[in-house]
Amino acid sequence: MSTENKIVIFKLDNEEFAADISQVERILSYIEPTKIPESPDYVLGVINYQNNIIPIIDLRKRFGLPNRDETKDKKIIVVRFENKNIGLVVDNVSEVLDIDTKNMEESPDLIRGKENKYLSNIIKLQNRIIMMINTEKIISKEEIAELEI
Repeated sequence: MSTENKIVIFKLDNEEFAADISQVERILSYIEPTKIPESPDYVLGVINYQNNIIPIIDLRKRFGLPNRDETKDKKIIVVRFENKNIGLVVDNVSEVLDIDTKNMEESPDLIRGKENKYLSNIIKLQNRIIMMINTEKIISKEEIAELEI
């Protein structure tokens, strides 16, 4: 018996990634964050979101991808992290899909490894391969505590 998961598909470079819709609170147009002195390079700063200050993480930098020229389609995906929100900057959000779990495979350990701990599954659709991320692993509790947000 197969079941369906609803996912949000977004792009970084020319690669497609996905997050479970249950982890996503909102998708925002890009807002320039206020910089935080001495923060890690993948933390772009903070924004005011629903009267709360939330950190904004550049997924390109977090995933070790090259910087890219500014794009008008850039978005912030607001995700829940424990009892807080964080914003993830992506090149664009392309679609929301229902995915049959039979099209999902757990990421092989070789791919996931220590550095790619945020990859949870690989989704196979026709001629597409989409890497599913676990948004709760993008930033650790310790890293959130260091930001004091």
